[in-house]
Amino acid sequence: MSAATEAKSGPGRALPKHDWPPLPPSETGLRGRCPQCGQGHLFRGFLSLRPNCEVCGLDYSFADTADGPAFFIMLLGGVPCMGFAVWLQMAYDPPVWVHLLTTLPVMLLFCLPPLRLIKGWLVASQFFHKAQEVRFAPAAKTTAAQPASSEESADDAAR
Repeated sequence: MSAATEAKSGPGRALPKHDWPPLPPSETGLRGRCPQCGQGHLFRGFLSLRPNCEVCGLDYSFADTADGPAFFIMLLGGVPCMGFAVWLQMAYDPPVWVHLLTTLPVMLLFCLPPLRLIKGWLVASQFFHKAQEVRFAPAAKTTAAQPASSEESADDAAR
């Protein structure tokens, strides 16, 4: 593989048969489509990612959303649902079975369906912005002839 091809493909990317236009994550991720071509499927099941795109061959191993979707759902769906449950309890003091019939379905409705949308959006955002793990270069060793920082140079000059 040539260096030019490696630079274009990058880690976790498919070798391009042709140049794909950049697609915004809001269009591809929310629809559960491949972030590179916008045509292939992103998910195998409800939340499990496919190994690669069936259209362009993009390897999805670069995608690591971790707890991102769950955090956004807790923030955007769970907090308002709990607000509803607390309001219902404080305003009417219903028995537990009323909470099971009202609050539980509201929580399931606000929390489960958006999980797939948000996970798709996060995966597409990682691809679009070329997000990857931080890799630190090894620190250069300083010698006695070379001060480690400009502050040390100023201190040496003042002495």
